Amino acid sequence: MNFAVYSLQLFFAALLHASAVKVDQLWKDKSMCNTRELLVDILQEYPDDVEYTYIPSCVVLSRCAGCCNDEALECVPTETRNITMEVLRVKQRISQHKFPMSFTEHTKCECRQKQEVRTKKENHCEPCSERRKRLYVQDPLTCKCSCKFTQLQCKSRQLELNERTCRFVYEHL
Repeated sequence: MNFAVYSLQLFFAALLHASAVKVDQLWKDKSMCNTRELLVDILQEYPDDVEYTYIPSCVVLSRCAGCCNDEALECVPTETRNITMEVLRVKQRISQHKFPMSFTEHTKCECRQKQEVRTKKENHCEPCSERRKRLYVQDPLTCKCSCKFTQLQCKSRQLELNERTCRFVYEHL
């Protein structure tokens, strides 16, 4: 490879590197959890107003959006405010007039634990305290520990189940 081609390749590599968005800037300015102007469909905000047509059909609102860098977290509003906008509300062949509508805008956002993660943690059971944990099963709803074996399994072997120790014992004749 000659010097001219090599120099040209270096020039284009430097140009590409200079024009690439840096990771710090990308995270801080572009993708981090923050308020952003988003187009929101009016019927999404007022789903019971289906008999009306709104002009415009969507409005620009500040809403929380962005990444939290952890799948257990989500970008949520911590502060909101109400904003009133005037739109044209049309009822087909009956009426049309300017109408004030209230919308919620997000003013501050934060990464917080997702609801399903909080629920799972709240419903987390302490493990069975019995020494032989492998002999027990735990009900995830009640957290109650019970033997894996049943009386029926014991009877088929002509044994009885001691539920305190979760072991088979010989039947007393």
